[in-house]
This record gives sequence, structure tokens and C-alpha cells, in this order.
Amino acid sequence: MPALPQIKATNKNKRMPGALGGAVKDHVMRGRIPIHMKTLFTLLSAALLTSAVQAGHHNDQATEWTSLFDGKTLHGWTQKNGRASYVVKDGTIVGTTAKVSPNSFLCSDQIYGDFELEFDVKVDNALNSGVQIRSRTHGDKPNGRVNGPQVEIEATEIKGGGEAGYIYGEATSRDWLVPNAQRKPHKHFKDGAWNHYRVVAQGPRIQVWINGNAIIDLNDPVGFKSHPKGFFGLQVHSVGLRGPFSVAWKNIKIKELK
Repeated sequence: MPALPQIKATNKNKRMPGALGGAVKDHVMRGRIPIHMKTLFTLLSAALLTSAVQAGHHNDQATEWTSLFDGKTLHGWTQKNGRASYVVKDGTIVGTTAKVSPNSFLCSDQIYGDFELEFDVKVDNALNSGVQIRSRTHGDKPNGRVNGPQVEIEATEIKGGGEAGYIYGEATSRDWLVPNAQRKPHKHFKDGAWNHYRVVAQGPRIQVWINGNAIIDLNDPVGFKSHPKGFFGLQVHSVGLRGPFSVAWKNIKIKELK
């Protein structure tokens, strides 16, 4: 898949051409500034002032990175569904499977709409996992089934290359949200090691990178209509009678986009 387009900020400061600058300087030195020069000064001053105000406004709208995990406790998180265990160990959140348990989710107490999310994750090769974004429970009840978009976490040894980073519609009846033609197995996820995820969700667009590699750029207006905002959920998948298997997360942080 081609790399996702990167938007680079540019600062194109244009300087006044030398001839015009010399003419202005000459008039100023002689103490005479023609009316058209005064008008030019006024327009330039207004443009510079507008640029400064817009730059300040942009800075006001930008939010700082916020850590969602303090590295010591599960403060700000609540488990929903399932009987998997979630504990803090060595500065990480470790989720471990329980036999015959349905899918389990450790969910953020806060809800988010548009955001940039980053986290590191390591998972046992035999375990399928994921991170819910913009999710909710059925009927918005505390014990309702967690549902919404899920960013897949999967080892690469599965199917000769896993589907990590693609978006799945957890309990939405939509199955994979990424078309089959685009959902090709890859090996950007490192088995048995920490992997860095970056997820940007803005409006109906969801972009995912793993270890700096572009995975998917999804435009999903249907999903955005039903799930414009919601909580994050760290999934421990059901494994039947197998296991136990574990998945661990750390360095979970968010920057809200306005």
C-alpha cells in the first residue's frame, strides 16, 4: 500500500522585491511617501496582523499530549465485558485471558471524538487483540456489549503476515471496515516485541501507522455517523479453553484535535 500523504506545514515569508523596497526607502529618506506607498504600507501591516492573529488562534486550538495511563494504576479505566484480568506491571497494563470468557475490554472513562492516539503494544503470538476507538456499549448501559471501530493487533506469523492496524467493526455486524482488496497481510508488526501504533481519527477518516509504516487510510462516513465519539478500549480476545495468553500496553497518550 502506498504511503499515506503527509501534510507538511510551510512558512513562506515573501520579501518585498528589491526595486520596490529601494523606492520606498528612497521616499522615506527624503521625507516624502506617496499616497500609493502609504496604502501599500497599510495593506502590508493589515496582512501581517491577520497572520499573527491566525497563528495565535491556531496555537490556542492545538492541544497538548495527554497521558491516558500513569504507569502505576488503572485510574481512569474501567473494565467492561468478559473476565480477563488487567493489572499494572512494570509500568505497563497487562491483560491476560480467562478460559471460556467472552471478549474483555478495559475502557477509558473519558470519551473522545477527533484525536491522535499513540501507544506501544506487545502481544503473545497466539492471541488476537485490538484497541477500540470511538466505542460505546449497547444501550449505553454499563454492562452492555462494547461495540465500535477496533484497531487490530495481531502477530505477523498468522496467515503469513497479520492484519495488524486494519479497522474491524467490533459487535457492529459490519465485520471488517477495510475492503478486502486493501486488507492485505503484512509484516510491519514485530512478533514478540514492542510495536508503536499511531492512530489519527478526524471526521470519517481514520489513519493508522505501525512502527512508522502506513497501514490504512480509511474513509468511513457510515461508521462515523453511528460512532462519532466514544471511549477507548483495550481488548483481550476470547480464547475458549486455550491459554493463558497476554497482551501489554504502555506509553498510551492522546492529542485531541479540534
